[in-house]
Amino acid sequence: MMNHELENPVISPKRDNKRLIALDAARGLAVIGMFIQHFALNQGNSFVSGNTMILFMLCSGISYSIMAQRMTERKTEPAVLRARILARAVFIDFVGYVLIMLNGPFGVVLPAYAMLFILALPLIHRSTRTLFTLSCILFLAGPPLMITGLSLFSGAALLSDIAGGPLSALGWAPIFVLGMVVGRLDLHRTQTALRFIAVGFAVLIPSKLFAYFVLPGISQSFEAWLIQVSNVAATQVDPYAIWPLNTQMPPWQMLFEDAPQGGSAFELIIGMGLSMIILGILCLIEKKSTGILKPFSAVGRVALTLYALQFAIVWGLQIAGINIMGINIGAIPFGDVFVAAATLIAGCLLNYLPNGPLETWIRRFERLFA
Repeated sequence: MMNHELENPVISPKRDNKRLIALDAARGLAVIGMFIQHFALNQGNSFVSGNTMILFMLCSGISYSIMAQRMTERKTEPAVLRARILARAVFIDFVGYVLIMLNGPFGVVLPAYAMLFILALPLIHRSTRTLFTLSCILFLAGPPLMITGLSLFSGAALLSDIAGGPLSALGWAPIFVLGMVVGRLDLHRTQTALRFIAVGFAVLIPSKLFAYFVLPGISQSFEAWLIQVSNVAATQVDPYAIWPLNTQMPPWQMLFEDAPQGGSAFELIIGMGLSMIILGILCLIEKKSTGILKPFSAVGRVALTLYALQFAIVWGLQIAGINIMGINIGAIPFGDVFVAAATLIAGCLLNYLPNGPLETWIRRFERLFA
């Protein structure tokens, strides 16, 4: 992947610091996809399941890398940089646990997202080649480790957020670290965008063909072997035994599943290829006309607020006695289009404010510590 780019030093040469609208638009598309997945999923838009979160994590890694680079270019003290990142992580983690408390119908990824901010701190000043190598290692080693964590850390909230399954920090780490690599590149160049598209197709097409034609057979054979081994070694788990004797056997079958938010390497690689294509296309569109991207970038700039809003909407309606999850909006003609349009409108309205509410509060919280 772009060998000469990987030879760059820890921080690439100073470049234009203007906001990248394509990155905001990619994050906005990810948020719109989340709303469709949660409120209007159907067979026609089922591809958004899982892929929207992969796109969001890729954009988050890019933003993390750009933020660290800009603060370094401004000669910000390392202690101040660490304090801001830690403050941001604490705030995001707190919001995540508030959303979990609402007990909504879909999973909350903010605690894992916050853990990624903290775990990535030692990587900020590592070389681009080191980050790329680490990302490749995580694509291979991350899934079995997070599946092990799914069993061992099921009763420990913090450890579970770090490595306890597909929605943990370790589950998303391969994509996030790859995003840090992408953030080191010059995203304003046309050649970079074209390379993203080329790499995306080179990854997506063979991976998708493998997942469709080969992976089901491997998965069935592995599950049959796993069932046989499990029956031979079956023991009754005592929930009152000491750890780790009170844990269930890790669900190893997840390693060979291509399921949304399943955490397998195949799902992550396929989603990564699609995300690279989307990011490359958006970067090319930005070169021609930023007007097309502005509504989507508006959503991306208030991504945290909109992410939390979907949980608040469901909770508020259920308090009022309305179960919106019982309404199959995706089955209504153009129901998914309506949800996407409503998300776009909400993002544009929030942009009349200086920042989204949560985006404003997170900046104020950061200033308390740096």
